[in-house]
Amino acid sequence: MNAPLSSPQATSTTCPYCGVGCGVKATPDGLGGALIEGDAAHPANLGRLCSKGAALGETIGLETRLLHPMMREGAGDLRRVTWDSALDRVAEGFRRVLAEHGPQAVAFYLSGQLLTEDYYAANKLAKGFLGTANVDTNSRLCMASSVAGHKRAFGSDTVPGSYEDLEQADLIVLTGSNTAWCHPVLFRRMVAARQARGTKLVVIDPRRTATAEEADLFLPLAHGTDAALFSGLLVHLTDTGALDETFIAQHTEGFAETLSAARAETPDLAATARITGLAEADVARFFALFRATDRVVTCYSQGVNQSRRGTDKVNAILNCHLATGRIGREGMGPFSLTGQPNAMGGREVGGLANQLAAHMGFSPAEVDRVRRFWGAPHMAQAEGLKAVDMFAAMERGEIKALWVMGTNPAVSLPRADAARRAMAGLDLFVLSENVLGTDTAGCAPHVLLPAVAWGEKDGTVTNSERRISRQRPFLAPAGEAKPDWWVLAQVARRLGHGEAFDWRGPADIFREHAALSAFENNGTRDFDLSGLADLTDAAYETLAPVQWPVRTASDGPHGTERLFGTGGFFTASRRARFVTPAPVAPAPVAEDFPLLLNTGRIRDQWHTMTRTGLSPRLGSHISAPFVTVHPDDARAAGLTDGALAQVETAHGRAVLEVRLDDGQRPGTVFAPIHWSATNSSGGRVGALVHPLTDPVSGQPDLKATPARLAPVDAPARGVLLARSRVSPPPGLGFARARLEGGHGWRLAGSVDVAAWAAYAQALADDLGLADSFCDMADTAGGHYRAAAFTASGALAFALVLAPEAEVPAWDVWVQRLARGTLTEDDRRLVLSGRASDGAAACGPLVCACFGVPRGAIAQAIREGAHDAAAIGARLKAGTNCGSCLPELKALLVDMLAPA
Repeated sequence: MNAPLSSPQATSTTCPYCGVGCGVKATPDGLGGALIEGDAAHPANLGRLCSKGAALGETIGLETRLLHPMMREGAGDLRRVTWDSALDRVAEGFRRVLAEHGPQAVAFYLSGQLLTEDYYAANKLAKGFLGTANVDTNSRLCMASSVAGHKRAFGSDTVPGSYEDLEQADLIVLTGSNTAWCHPVLFRRMVAARQARGTKLVVIDPRRTATAEEADLFLPLAHGTDAALFSGLLVHLTDTGALDETFIAQHTEGFAETLSAARAETPDLAATARITGLAEADVARFFALFRATDRVVTCYSQGVNQSRRGTDKVNAILNCHLATGRIGREGMGPFSLTGQPNAMGGREVGGLANQLAAHMGFSPAEVDRVRRFWGAPHMAQAEGLKAVDMFAAMERGEIKALWVMGTNPAVSLPRADAARRAMAGLDLFVLSENVLGTDTAGCAPHVLLPAVAWGEKDGTVTNSERRISRQRPFLAPAGEAKPDWWVLAQVARRLGHGEAFDWRGPADIFREHAALSAFENNGTRDFDLSGLADLTDAAYETLAPVQWPVRTASDGPHGTERLFGTGGFFTASRRARFVTPAPVAPAPVAEDFPLLLNTGRIRDQWHTMTRTGLSPRLGSHISAPFVTVHPDDARAAGLTDGALAQVETAHGRAVLEVRLDDGQRPGTVFAPIHWSATNSSGGRVGALVHPLTDPVSGQPDLKATPARLAPVDAPARGVLLARSRVSPPPGLGFARARLEGGHGWRLAGSVDVAAWAAYAQALADDLGLADSFCDMADTAGGHYRAAAFTASGALAFALVLAPEAEVPAWDVWVQRLARGTLTEDDRRLVLSGRASDGAAACGPLVCACFGVPRGAIAQAIREGAHDAAAIGARLKAGTNCGSCLPELKALLVDMLAPA
């Protein structure tokens, strides 16, 4: 059991999911879990949590934890070892590779899940003491183009605004961001502003998402044309006299050149509409709204960043805000919505291969400054390899040693199969993880190190609005798990650098981090924590959320709310730079691959599901990997709704369930990123993605891989439910979900009733359930059902298989598993799929926050709850994070529409 640190009391900490950085109150329950509530005092969320945050208490058990250091020799299996043995092996491995191949053969791949103190320790060790700048992070996959765009325009990686601007804006433009699903707490703040002050909402996205359902204006632009839309807007603002000439003259440079290039590509509204594939009237309406509204916030996220021209898209947005002076003042400005809880904290300490700590780069003066501060004997002199290039260098054998911390690149990287092979061929592969059995852990690491997990971690994170918050522990470390900073310091000591890493705890690291931010700064760098460099341990422990920069006590207890409202940029001239985007390039489709594959997140899952996959609630909304297809494209490929499709690219293939959607732009398909080989047989979408990257930021293009669809011959479909985790029948593809009471598998494959019967009988025998085993087979019809029960009468497992046209109702069987002890009548009827009381299936979960299924909502509508507010009053659905509201409203429309 993962025990509480002391008697149960609420601990103020920070959510480990997206970059909103919500405050959480966690109270251990004494059973290894915790009661989770939103922290009403935290300025990021004011007490609200999304479905993932609300379910955190279901994800902190020990079932999947890595609890002890492990090591392998040669091709042998991993075996448990002591910390000293594991650390000695890591240090000796790095020492050997450095001696034989030099620092360029060493790499670190980090994560936005790390705390700032962990990130700082890794960068200091690698860049200052091992001499390698091959230190990159999974944040390269999500926010690197924003970083590059900020630096080109502002001279620094600065998000100028605050969340309060979302509530003070009169127009919010959301581009490349399904905010309703990916940042739902912020989206509810936007919707509340619309209700309170009439804020207009414009959504720009090729896909009609849940966010678009709430929009006053939805612009389904053609792939890759975002920069052209905002260049057209810049021309329009100029031609209609909407520029802030004073701001441009006093605080910017390069406007004339950028405007000239914009005129060449998008000379007028008609040209903009033609390039973007939008209706001219819709473009005109957007331009008029932006022109006439002073308080405008433009939020952008992965749909902008994850592109071959992501940095240009960011700069096209920034150009429009700089040209109108709408930046750094209440209710206005560009706003990058960060994907991970500490992506920004990682950027602060140099977590990217083209950065040094404290927002410094690799100019000779900055390299020398960091070297002197650290007393670094082997300072890296030039930028290292970014993530995609780093793993390509591993494939070529140029990188020999890799340390991966807190991420799962075997699932998430482009060309993920190639990344697997590259990691398996290293001379030294070290993996720091808190989960045992990830896809990356299956790539033959030499050393596996158990890291503390959320609930045990102690340090800081920085959210999308530059707000530093504490993650505090409320559980003791599980097993022999250790903080990542401690592990790094121990390796540094073994390599002879112990004095520079002689930290007693995270407060020591934070003080050093803050001191470096202030070192020879004098207002020349945006990132400055001078006012926090002398925090006592007690002050660090009680540190309240604060926005950087915090230069002196005069910045106040909350730091700096906004920047750049009166200029003061961090370029050499102290003026912001207008940047000219490259012209729009044609979509990269080919004759063999006529579609574009767009990848992204879904509402209730996170990254590769190592945490959210433990929650039955979160797995009940969408239980299997899918691909969203426009009906016209499905028809052309011979696919129907619910069928299985092979999605293939030049780099890999996946088998996914088809979901037809008129809101999917024709010629494109969408598939979520979350499924791995650990929880599916064919759902790894990262293996399909091409390795093309933005030439400025190095961020991979995860939104437009040329692809094709084909039907999958799977005449049998079914479900397997079990209280314990078992292996599904051989030859049947599967997707696994955690359920209340156990586990569930969605199955598909060929018909072999005899093999199914043999499997089910063997499973019952293995589990000691032969006496309660029952089954029924229809060999001619391709049907098979089997079940067995525990001694108390609960369903131990059930296997239900049928022809594809008669797919068993998943939720009916899920209910059987969740019910616990079944009556004798129910046990007799279990193979029929019916209940003795005639209870009907409740359908998939719609509201994960309160566990409300589709059937209960439909019943409420039939009984008179004819709007979302009435449904919320009766069932609470939609009253927390609100991310299910679009689905609620769609159900209302379907059920209340005239026959």
